[in-house]
Amino acid sequence: MPFSVYHLTMHGTLYLVATPIGNLQDISFRALEILKTVDLIACEDTRHTRKLLTHFQFSNKLISYHEHNEADRAEELARLLEDGKNIAVVSDAGTPAICDPSFRIVRKAHEIGARVVPIPGAVAFVNAAIVSGLATDSIFFGGFLPSKKGERRNRLEEVKQIPATLVFYESPHRLAKSLADCAEVLGDRNAAVARELTKLHEEIVPGKLKELAAKYAEKPAKGEIVLVIERQTISRETASSEHESLSSLVAELEKQGFDHKIALKKAAKEFGMSKSEAYRILLSEKK
Repeated sequence: MPFSVYHLTMHGTLYLVATPIGNLQDISFRALEILKTVDLIACEDTRHTRKLLTHFQFSNKLISYHEHNEADRAEELARLLEDGKNIAVVSDAGTPAICDPSFRIVRKAHEIGARVVPIPGAVAFVNAAIVSGLATDSIFFGGFLPSKKGERRNRLEEVKQIPATLVFYESPHRLAKSLADCAEVLGDRNAAVARELTKLHEEIVPGKLKELAAKYAEKPAKGEIVLVIERQTISRETASSEHESLSSLVAELEKQGFDHKIALKKAAKEFGMSKSEAYRILLSEKK
């Protein structure tokens, strides 16, 4: 009986491997296993990643993949995936594709039909948010604020009314100026500066934006920095003057994308009442 033989080409797998943001012991067993067994590790800085591998006493083939060669390298890595090679992508610290170009190879991998697998681990902005003491039910991550004052202030105007805790990365030499701009554009909100997370000189400093701006203007910070800023809040008095009724505030929140239950809960909080009380008022206003 005649038969045909089909040659099935199996693509390799692309692994996005999170690495420690400071303390090397934070890496997972799964991440180490992947880094040991893949055919190739694409990394921001081969020297940096080599130190990580050496610390855990193994080695593997490394190739650079960063913002200056990302276009050509993504094509090269995609061809290797098509040839069945398994590839791990790492950044110098934290989770790849967060504020680095790894999303380009991820997109290429999807285009060719390769499997993409996340190997979870540390993310600096998430860790900063959870130790800030500010609400974490809704978080907006804005990457690095622009270095130029005008562009930075424009960016802050864009995010001013986002109903979420705002989180940004910032460089030490710009921190004081950025905090001052945040205070002027956003208002003097509660905030926190998280510095050198998981490292020897880790520091979390809460305070008002103006207070923090003055602190770091007097004594500049050092190291890796994450800035966490409280969302825009509406006092009960302001809410009463700006919204004719509870229902109008609920409607406004729904326009911002919140579903009815969450909008009602948030509106109740702004008016300083329980959710059940707000619900009764909303029913009476409808009647």
